[in-house]
This record gives sequence, C-alpha cells and structure tokens, in this order.
Amino acid sequence: MQINHWRYLSSKPESTGIFKRQPDDFVVQEILGYEPAGEGEHIYLWVRKEGLNTAYLAEQIAKFTQLPLRAVSYAGRKDKHSVSEQWFGVHKPGKAEYDWSALNVPGATVLKAIRHNKKLRTGVLKGNKFTILIRDITPSDDLEQRIAKVSLSGAPNYYGPQRFGDSRYDPKGSNLVLAEKMINGEVIRNRNKRSMAISALRSWLFNEVLSERINAGDFAQPLEGDVMSLAGNASYFVSEDIDDTIKQRLATRDITISAPLWGKGELASAGPAFAFEQSVIMKHPKITQTLASLGLEQERRPIVLYPSNLTWAWEQNNLRISFELPAGTFATSVLREILNVESDDTGSSE
Repeated sequence: MQINHWRYLSSKPESTGIFKRQPDDFVVQEILGYEPAGEGEHIYLWVRKEGLNTAYLAEQIAKFTQLPLRAVSYAGRKDKHSVSEQWFGVHKPGKAEYDWSALNVPGATVLKAIRHNKKLRTGVLKGNKFTILIRDITPSDDLEQRIAKVSLSGAPNYYGPQRFGDSRYDPKGSNLVLAEKMINGEVIRNRNKRSMAISALRSWLFNEVLSERINAGDFAQPLEGDVMSLAGNASYFVSEDIDDTIKQRLATRDITISAPLWGKGELASAGPAFAFEQSVIMKHPKITQTLASLGLEQERRPIVLYPSNLTWAWEQNNLRISFELPAGTFATSVLREILNVESDDTGSSE
C-alpha cells in the first residue's frame, strides 16, 4: 500500500517549491457557515493559534474554565504547523462570563467570544479558507496555466498525505502502517490510533478508485450508472442515463460524480459505473472485508474538488495562493496539481 502512485489530472508538475518553512506560510481560517445567535448556553470562541494542535488547546481551555474536557468542543482539527483561526465551543449555562484575555497559552489568542444556543459540533463547518506561501519556486512554462486550469476545472479530490500519518518514520505514513497491521489481523487497542488507521484505510481505497478513473480517462466524463453527489450536502442519486440535463448540472457544479467510501453492503452505482468501481474494489479484498466487518456503511465522496475565490500573486520567486475549500477536503490536493512541494515541516498534520 503506497501513496505516491496516484495519477495526476494533468502530467506531474515540473515546478518545485518549499512548503511550510514557517507557520505563517500556511494560514487557515474556518468558515462556519452561520452566525452565532448571541445568546444561549454555549460560548463560541474565535481563536487564532500558531504551533498548537487543536486537541491540546481544547485541554487548555478546559483547564482555564475549570470545566470537564467534554464541555469543550471544536468543529475541526487544524494543522499544528500553521497559523489557524478556528472556532471552539464551551458549554457554560448561566450568565457568568470569562476574561478570555487571561487565557495564558503561548501561541493562542481569543479574538472573539459570543454565545449560541447550540453546541459546536464536529463536521458543521461550511469550509476553510487557505492562504499559502510557497517559497523558492523553480518555475516552469506551464505553472500559471496549471493554476488557471485548477481554478476552472478543479482538481482530483484525493485525501491528502495528512490522512495517512507522519511519514518521518515510514514513507507510507504511520496511520497506513497501522492499517496494514489491522487488515492482517493485529488488534489495535488504542482507540484514537485505531480510528486513524480505519480512516486511512478507507481513504486509501477511495484514492485508488479515483486514480484508476483518471487513468481510464473518465474523470470528467460521466458513465451510465454513476452516483451523483448534490452540491452542498451528502445526498446523492444514481444517474441511469447521461442526458443533456445531467451534463448541464455537472457543468454548473450543481452535481458532481462520486466514488465509494467503502463499508458493508453493495455499491450504490449501476451499469458501466458499477462495473468499473467493482473492478478496482475487487483488487483489494482484505481491505474491503476489514472495512465491512467494522460496521461502516457505504458512503460516497465527490471525485472533483473545486477551489473557490482562488487568487495568486508572485512575491519575487515565492508564490502566494489563496482559495476556499469545502470542509473535509485538502489544500494539498489542490497544490499537487500545480507544483511539487517539499515540506520543511517534519511534524504531523491534523
């Protein structure tokens, strides 16, 4: 199980650059998608953090408020080796407030505190805005054309290398090493490590199907029986016929072609799309059996990732690029289609 063989939509980029030389080279801002009400039992904190992982900061907030850790929540984990602006939730009924300026955690600043009537839960984010500086670029003739193409046509919605773990000790990523042990019958007792191994395994299989679809020349070409995901939610439907309406909805990004996130049960696709997906899935019986045995349900994920509000500018031989992505997708998957980046960061990502 390797992670360096997945196909590019175009050819492999020739340009190279340095990624994450320092934390503010990679700035992430959460997009919540709704405004807190200003009243309620929950305090929403808008926090700027640098060099801190999300779980650690949640622990520090719990200590500061003298509340149990379960009273502190967040919508998503953010890369430790970045500057991140993200939301935390604190369940604190009553009118008592805190002096958040007294939260003494080096690298963290509370920018805003506002109450809301619902708990901040994992997965509620609309998306994230990324502002990234790629340093010391060795240019190529097609670099700017690649940026324009990704902006117009999107990029393969691969799970990024962060999903597969810290590659310092194994080029496959530590989570994938655990996943291989799992499919070979080893019991992983640590709940967090087990969860990450399962996610890595499922993500790897999705990436395999996506890569094979690109290889077959059908990335943007719908097949009869494709499962179409509706923009903005998890709903999908099977497209038995590829008519002008389907093509128009794809062109306007109202729907996108999807690929399977494996679990128990049958593929949702039909006809030629089913035959294609099944041909890839059947190459990995131990993985599919393991995922099905865990009780996971069949789900779908769009195969194309559209960055929105993409802008870029040269700063001498550095490139600053900014874009927004839906929650659950990876900035590295966009960058991958544009240029080869080498990371100065040796730590793991969240």
